[in-house]
Amino acid sequence: MRFKRNSTQNSEDNSAATSIETSNSFGKTRTKSCATLCLQNAIDRETYPLLLGTKNNYNTLSSSTDTLGPAELSGKEIMATYQKTLERSMKCDKNKQSSLVTIFSIWSTIMGSSLLAMAWGVERAGLPAALLLLTVMAGLCLYTAYILIRVNAQHGSSTCEVPALCLLLLGRWWSRIAHAFSLLVLLGATLVYFLLMANFLFYTVNYFMDVSTSNQTTYGTNLVCPKHDVFMTSPQVPQESSPFWGLHTTVPVYVALIMFPLLCFKNVTFFTRFTSFGTLAVIYLLLFVIVKGWMWGINLKSIDIKWEGLHGARNAAVLSGMLALSFYIHNIIITIMNNNARQEKNGRDLTIAFMLVTITYTLVGTVFFICFPLEKNCIEDNILNNFEKHDVMTVIARILLLFQVMTVYPLVVCLVRVEAARLHTLASARGADLVINGSVVVACIVVACLCPYIGIIIRYTGAISGLVHVFALPSLLHMKSLQLRGKLNIWIIIFYVAIIIFGTINLVMQFFIT
Repeated sequence: MRFKRNSTQNSEDNSAATSIETSNSFGKTRTKSCATLCLQNAIDRETYPLLLGTKNNYNTLSSSTDTLGPAELSGKEIMATYQKTLERSMKCDKNKQSSLVTIFSIWSTIMGSSLLAMAWGVERAGLPAALLLLTVMAGLCLYTAYILIRVNAQHGSSTCEVPALCLLLLGRWWSRIAHAFSLLVLLGATLVYFLLMANFLFYTVNYFMDVSTSNQTTYGTNLVCPKHDVFMTSPQVPQESSPFWGLHTTVPVYVALIMFPLLCFKNVTFFTRFTSFGTLAVIYLLLFVIVKGWMWGINLKSIDIKWEGLHGARNAAVLSGMLALSFYIHNIIITIMNNNARQEKNGRDLTIAFMLVTITYTLVGTVFFICFPLEKNCIEDNILNNFEKHDVMTVIARILLLFQVMTVYPLVVCLVRVEAARLHTLASARGADLVINGSVVVACIVVACLCPYIGIIIRYTGAISGLVHVFALPSLLHMKSLQLRGKLNIWIIIFYVAIIIFGTINLVMQFFIT
């Protein structure tokens, strides 16, 4: 609480009569330089006598204000003042969010398309190694995200992000590297979302076409093994013979024709209204896996641990590469945590959020893997592909996810344009938006036709961008921060170098996976 001395007008002695006006600390504060404040204090000392007169007039402050005068000590006035102060504090923090909202914001932001591929990653790594990797990667990603928050608290501001911290502490080139690999993550996301849109659209349209034309066809199972073309029974499933409707030929073009006009919207805030729909889709997918697992029961007979020598290590790298992207939130974590109303609880809230993410990934990946009744190597990198297209729960999941991805895709492409503009001025030139949109869509079509595997895209994108954003940049920023504060020692250097080496090995191993 600060005090200002104001000369009292209409007083018997203007030089002696003063008033003390208190203003609440939640109100507006004046921003003055040190020199100005010192000058003002000097003027005050010259203007007012050292010993004030005995007759003082106090401005009486009642319940109409938010502070108490010297004689207002009644219970009524105290409660009124407390209420005013509370209202002012709540109004001041109206743009902040509670810890609960912060936790679920992080959870919903991290949850993405890798949820569909988690069971595939568990199958490739083997169950014991998968559980170990989920724990280790969650802990590492949590720690590196937290040290970014700590570095920003020491050197940044409420509007800082990782590239700005890199520019401040490491130099201009590191800032450009941060922007470049943020762009890489976004491009990987556009590829995965485009593949999912093509997949969901293809199977959803096929379902409604079959329902309207094939009323007497019966299907003996709802599980398939696309890798080996093996069914649990021998149903007669209609084959698509039209040259104008193919999952890896024409459907990507149709998706591009639908989405390209949406990418050209100048104002993409319309799509942000549907972001909460993603939480509904994630919850449904979680219930989907639990219900299917309960129906199948535990099936462990065909499990191959796959943790023997170098072959097992290579397969485990599939999951570690995926998890580097699955836990990736490092480029926006500072902004999210700065909106937390209780800054002193940032570490606790971030830890709880990562625990929820880890539990969700573990539940979806391991439950599906353990309960899946076919051979475990039949599990697809999109678990919905393991279900026959007439399975009702699968149809609902595809429709929900199709709508969600269609609303998220324009936002991601918009972020691609923003990052490109930060990297080069040509990206902000007239007509550059159309060029970027067209280039992204063409790249998505090519990938959808030639390499339609979201698991491969996720693990390579995660391993490459994870090395920079998850392992290297947080470690380098924290070491630089400690050096500037005189707290850096050899053991800290060894620890952070080991983290960077781990990320490098994770990337290199991706190229040795068969």
